[in-house]
Amino acid sequence: MKIFKTTFVACMLLLCTKIQAQDYISALVKSGPADATKLANAYLEPLFKGFGNGINSGWNNTAKTKSLLGFDLHVSASAVFVPSADKSFDLTQIGLSNNVRPTDASRTIAPTIAGADNAPQISVYDNNNRNIGTFRLPSGVLPAIPAPQVQLTAGLVYHTDATLRYMPAINFGSNVGSVSMIGFGLKHNILQDFVGKTADKIIPLDLAISAGFTQLKYHLDVSVQPDQSAQPKDNQQSTDFSNQRISGKLNAFNAELIVSKKILFFTPFASVGYLTSNTNLGLLGNFPITTGINNIVQQQPTYTTFTNPVSIKERSVNNVKASLGFQMNLAFFRLYASYTASQYQSVNAGVGFGL
Repeated sequence: MKIFKTTFVACMLLLCTKIQAQDYISALVKSGPADATKLANAYLEPLFKGFGNGINSGWNNTAKTKSLLGFDLHVSASAVFVPSADKSFDLTQIGLSNNVRPTDASRTIAPTIAGADNAPQISVYDNNNRNIGTFRLPSGVLPAIPAPQVQLTAGLVYHTDATLRYMPAINFGSNVGSVSMIGFGLKHNILQDFVGKTADKIIPLDLAISAGFTQLKYHLDVSVQPDQSAQPKDNQQSTDFSNQRISGKLNAFNAELIVSKKILFFTPFASVGYLTSNTNLGLLGNFPITTGINNIVQQQPTYTTFTNPVSIKERSVNNVKASLGFQMNLAFFRLYASYTASQYQSVNAGVGFGL
């Protein structure tokens, strides 16, 4: 677990040290709930897809199942590569309202989280077409999406393995938040069902089917206060902003058909499969959003309090994949590596030990 925690922290720091979540939320929420949701979804879409592909990888490195009570503990990490088409988005194509516009009408292309660092500026207008604020969209920060895994696999009866993935909630600090993960999977050697104990002599390969489910949870407390000198629009607006937070959950499912051949201590494998992931991310609590100007009091801005202003629920990944890789057994130690071709390409590598 200590090795895993170190690996996971390294991956999360790579992901989060450049992402100033507090600053980005404060900026995006200025555009209002509907537009903030569209902007956040467009910016974070590669992250949702990347995590969906990443935590669905690393389940298997061989088709051969373990003997009863045999086990394997391994730690690995994936790097998921975002295609060029998903590194930017067009502000005019995501359904923004007329109240949210690029400050420079000639700059409508914005980076996603995996894009460049030349983000355009956005201007926000009230219903009377008065400018009530400007902000710069977040820049891209990630060349690839990292996703670590730790799992314990144990042999059961009838040529079947059971795998558990688990990580308790780890807090990475007030600007990054906490992450936890749990998952479980099964793998079954189907050749044994048809050929029996002589399978190794008749067919010099192992063939297995597997399925795995992983759930990743995320939580971050945030604090977004009213713009400077802004006052509530009326006495119906809440002024309690102590319950603000980001809460996210990603559910991922992976199914594979795996073939492998052990050659001394080296086992190459290939697999084809299907993967899916669902993302549920919300900006929860009360948030003050400037929505107008009080002309009576020296052009004073006024805010409306919105509760749970951003909610993203989507199926981020739903496609097939093909993988090639290997496992090396060095006494009790294991080395793993694989490449996966899918909507997002990825590589996975790790170490472990077992019997």
